[in-house]
Parts: sequence; structure tokens; C-alpha cells
Amino acid sequence: MLRISQLNLPPGHSMEELTDKICKFLRVRRTDLLDYEIQKKSIDARKKPHIFFSYTVDVKVKDERQVLQKTRGKAKKVSRLPYQAPTPGAVPLMRRPIIVGSGPAGLFCGYLLAKSGYSPIILERGNPVEERLADVEEFWRSGHLNLSSNVQFGEGGAGAFSDGKLNTLVKDAKGRNHFVLQTFVEHGAPADILYEQKPHIGTDILMNVVKNMRQSIQNMGGEFRFHSQMTDIRLENIAQIDDGNKGNVRKISGVVLDGGEEIAANVCVLALGHSARDTFQMLCARQIPMETKSFAVGVRIEHPQSMITQSQYGKTIYSGLPAASYKLTAKLKNGRGAYTFCMCPGGYVVNASSENKRLAVNGMSYHKRDGINANSAVIVTVTPEDYKGTGPLSGMEFQRMLEERAYTVGQGKVPIQCFKDFRENQPTKELGGVTPQIKGDFTPANVRSIFPKELGDSLEEGILLMEHKIHGFARADAVLSGVESRTSSPVRILRSADFESTVSGIYPCGEGAGYAGGITSAAMDGIKTAEAIIRKYSQKLNITAPVHGF
Repeated sequence: MLRISQLNLPPGHSMEELTDKICKFLRVRRTDLLDYEIQKKSIDARKKPHIFFSYTVDVKVKDERQVLQKTRGKAKKVSRLPYQAPTPGAVPLMRRPIIVGSGPAGLFCGYLLAKSGYSPIILERGNPVEERLADVEEFWRSGHLNLSSNVQFGEGGAGAFSDGKLNTLVKDAKGRNHFVLQTFVEHGAPADILYEQKPHIGTDILMNVVKNMRQSIQNMGGEFRFHSQMTDIRLENIAQIDDGNKGNVRKISGVVLDGGEEIAANVCVLALGHSARDTFQMLCARQIPMETKSFAVGVRIEHPQSMITQSQYGKTIYSGLPAASYKLTAKLKNGRGAYTFCMCPGGYVVNASSENKRLAVNGMSYHKRDGINANSAVIVTVTPEDYKGTGPLSGMEFQRMLEERAYTVGQGKVPIQCFKDFRENQPTKELGGVTPQIKGDFTPANVRSIFPKELGDSLEEGILLMEHKIHGFARADAVLSGVESRTSSPVRILRSADFESTVSGIYPCGEGAGYAGGITSAAMDGIKTAEAIIRKYSQKLNITAPVHGF
């Protein structure tokens, strides 16, 4: 198989034109081209208004040696190895593995364990995704918050109500990234996510993909238990000899659910979302090793999508181009970093609250990305000096404080503010040319008052600096909403290089545990965690007692 790159074609081109381009590049006839597969498709807008799609393609031809000679090094011979799960270990597994959480990390950890014959039990405090959708839409319509089934909690995790962005910066030499994307495609995602430079699924399609993955896991022997929040864990001490010294090591023996039921377990994957604050408090009380980690907070900012598209593509309107996106950073005078996060072309700001009298916002897009506005989070880094707390949960409490302020400022609704008023630290009374696209009730208010002074000043400076990169970014009528507080987990549950806590049998995993940031990286961390379990434990369960109870 040969790989060729930098095949440029204009927007609106046909697949026939791509085929012709491949043949011309290779200097072969159509009959000599046996097959090809797109590996990457990106947009080259560096010389706008002249915009191109740029392709990298793997091809099969009749005579590779002759083609290699013809192209004089422009085509490269490649071989692709499919992802392979590790060989099972030898330690007997006395109980079925428990996975707490069914977001991307838990879902892919469960998928690989089930595919490898380990029959995991997945515990989810919320509802199946189809019921969860109804709960979320009811919240946006009426304001009635279901504490167990909302934008943060339920099957699919927080990523189910997002843009479904699948790009990641995680280095991947073992094919895990492709395995994640291929698995999504096999369960209903569009095939173009396998090669788009910035792949996304969209909230509307992602719902069905998650449901289909659940059915596959069940068909392979896994079990889902919804409305099953883990409220406690059972630990016991075991004697262990290390370097000739005898001591006690704690290990997990089971989990306790909110109804009082106990499930025996010697492997428990903590695939918690970073909104599982009550679970973090319980784990901290049980002295599971954890620490604070850096995170960022800020606002959502909305602009007309047409403004962003013109800035990124130029004034010429081409058919076939997706809604334009952006990613901006700024270095502030106080040494902090400001940057955009989770940009949603043609998207909506959503009320993403999960606790009473606390309000958080997020962004989402449907697959078509055809909304009138673009939105993204504009966030600034937070340091321990900002919250001056002690203990591993001090950052979490800082997030809660901001969310309580947002709830108060908006009187329970999403508070919004024009950027001009944000700069002047005064409540917005009248909107300009940007019409908010928000899921849930919203109200004009003073969003800046949510933040400590230095963070508010930092957000203002960051947005003004971003104006130098996108004209109109700091326009007076850009709509800001708050508070964007759930960008990443403020906690890291410690684990070793073998993905295991010092408490034997506990495997912290994914975004909530502090090891990922986004759907794909969380899914890959779930795969890595499953691999660690597979490498250690025998594939055949050695169950000597009932699964439920002790």
C-alpha cells in the first residue's frame, strides 16, 4: 500500500475528481488503481480567498514498484497494523470488574473488557441516554433539574451534550485513536470522522451511537445498571511483603449503591465525570489518594457564525465548506494564559447545571452545525492562590462558589452580558446585533460580578488580545454567559504506571479522575485502563460467591 499527500482540490469537488487527481499524481490509468482510502482531509485557507481541501490517501495499485519509481519518492510505502488488545494475565479474577460511570472512559473501558471476555458491570447513576434526553429537554424547558439525569450525569457522560468533537493531541502509536473512531462508525457515526482533520459527530447522532454501544456491550456479556449511584466503597487490609518488610495494604472488596445494595468487587474502575463531586467527597473521606490539579474557568462567548466564517475563509462564499471554527490563545500581562476551549460552530450555549442553586454553562452543536451563532469558552488558568484552600477538593469548592454566584446573578437563569458592559462592569440592559442561542432560560445581568477581580480583568484582556486574530471577536455586542466552570477536573485521583491506585483493585480513569480532556482522550484512557486490567487478570472468572452481596 502507498501513501500520497497534499492532494489539493477546491470546495465542492466530486469524488470522481479526487480519483482523477490520485491517478494523475501516481501517473497511472484508472484500471491500474485498485482501491484507495482517505486517511486525512483538512482545509487549507492560508491563501484565502483561494481555499482547498488537502488530502492524504492510501492507495493500492497493480505495480507498486513501478509507481514508486514514477513518483520519485513522493509516494511512500506504508503498512497499517490494526489495534490489538493485550494478552490476558494469570491472576485469577474472583469477581466481575465494576466500572463506575458510562461516559466515554467508562464506555470504552467496558467495551474492550466485554470484547475480551471479562463481562463487566457498568454502574451509572443517571438514566439511559434516550430517557436522559427527555430529562435534559425538560430542564431546559421548565427549569426542573433532575439531580441524577442532566447534562452532566447519565449514559454517555457530559460529552453526550456537547459538539461531539473527536480531535485529540494525545500521541498514539498503538492505534487506539483509530480504534475509538472505527468503533464509533460501527455504531452509527458518519464515516468521515475517520479522516476529517477536526472530526465531530454532533449531539443528535452521538445519542444513538452511545445507545448502540451499550447494546454491543450487553451482547458481549456486559451488564448496565442505571439509577445505580455508588455512594460508598468497602475496603479491607491485606498483608503484603515488599523487600523483606511486612506491612498492610488496602484493597477494595466491594461497592455500595444508593439504595443500600452492596456488590462484591476486586476490580473497580473509577470512570467518574468531573461533576461527580459527591463521589469525590466520599473517596476523600475513605482516604483514596488524590490531589488538586490545575484547571481553568471563564465564560461562553457568542458571535454570528457568518462573522467567524468570513474571518476564517474570506469574503468569497464557497459551497461545501463546513461552518468555520477557531482556536485562540493569549498570554496575559499577569502571566496567566487565556484560551478558547470547546468551540462549537453553528452551536448553542446550554445550561449544564447538575446541583441545586448552582449554575454552569457549556456549548453544544448538532451534526449539521447550522445554528446562526458560533460559541466557545473563553477561559483563564486558575492557580491555588485564587482559592486559597487546603486539601485535594479545594479547587472543586472554588468551582462551586463561582456557580453559586452565577445562579444568584441570573436568579436561576443563565446570566448573559454584552462584552461592552462586561468591560464597564455593569449589567446589560439591551442586547445588540447578536441574538443569544441558549438552551434554557437566560436573562441580562452582570456576568463579570461572578468572578474575583483578577479573573474578570484577565478575561477582558484575553478577549481584547483575541481581537487581533479574529476581527470582531471583541465586538461590543458579543454575548457572554457564565459560568464556564467544568472545563476539566480540579482533582486527580492518583494512580501508578499500571493504572492502579495504591488501594489495590481501584483503577482511576478518564476525565473526572484527572487523566483526559475530551471525548477521544477519555475513551483512549478507558482503553488503556482496560488493557492494564487485561494484562494482569485471567480472562476466565473464578467466582466462588454470588456477584451481588458478600
